[in-house]
Amino acid sequence: MELRVLNYFLMIAREENITRAAELLHVSQPTLSRQIARLEEELGVKLFTRQSHKISLTESGLLLRRRAEEMRQLSDKIFDEMSEDNQELTGQIAIGSGEFLSMNELAELIVKFHKKYPLVTFDFQSGNSKDIESGVERGLIDLALLVEPVNTEKYEFVRINQQEHWGVLTRNDSNLASLKQITPQDLEDESIILSKGPSMQSELRHWLGDSFEKVKIVSYYNLLYNSVILAKKGLGSVLCLDLEASYEGMTFVPLQPALTYSSVLAWKADQISSKSVTTFVEFAKKYL
Repeated sequence: MELRVLNYFLMIAREENITRAAELLHVSQPTLSRQIARLEEELGVKLFTRQSHKISLTESGLLLRRRAEEMRQLSDKIFDEMSEDNQELTGQIAIGSGEFLSMNELAELIVKFHKKYPLVTFDFQSGNSKDIESGVERGLIDLALLVEPVNTEKYEFVRINQQEHWGVLTRNDSNLASLKQITPQDLEDESIILSKGPSMQSELRHWLGDSFEKVKIVSYYNLLYNSVILAKKGLGSVLCLDLEASYEGMTFVPLQPALTYSSVLAWKADQISSKSVTTFVEFAKKYL
């Protein structure tokens, strides 16, 4: 299976039209059709459902598109790493992160690093901890901003000074907004929008204790912004980290007992990384 053919496949999947894809790829339509037919034969599946003016992906095609995009991303990353200049540091560093206050500290670190090594670029990928860790495992993400606890057998890390605090983001006209702190009992019979991350769900359930069964969970989220919109429209209150962000008509109230975590900048243990990544890691160790 050639990467060139996978790029052909991805172009057809994007354009949903072989003629248009052939024009963009600067190949003839018969040549493109033959390449895709050979790919289908090699894999033993049908990748496209062909219609009169449009083609669409089959279930197998959808799976291949996801894997092909990962392979192309990894190919680009390999090229960047192999082409790094020996005299002046270049390349790209892929960083995965959830939404954390500690991003402020990481941003300061990146700015200082960029001033010293201006030819190094950064690729940021946002998601929950499961998505980010999966990217690290597949080699698509070099460094991850995570909250503890971290699996020390899988990762090496440096600790960020910033602490992450949990609380409830609620409408100003709700009963919860008038409280100074929120206890598990305060959330009983309340409609709550909850973090989707398995580890965080476990921690929040432990914090809620016996009150968990009396909480009405109405939605889950992996990133906060869209869930804040749901909360503003009246779906419920969001159990989330304090990001010190200002949302009109919304109030953040901390939890009691406090639920606080340290965050870390982590990378896969015993992994050979590019020169730009190893330089950044050493820079981070000194700075943090």
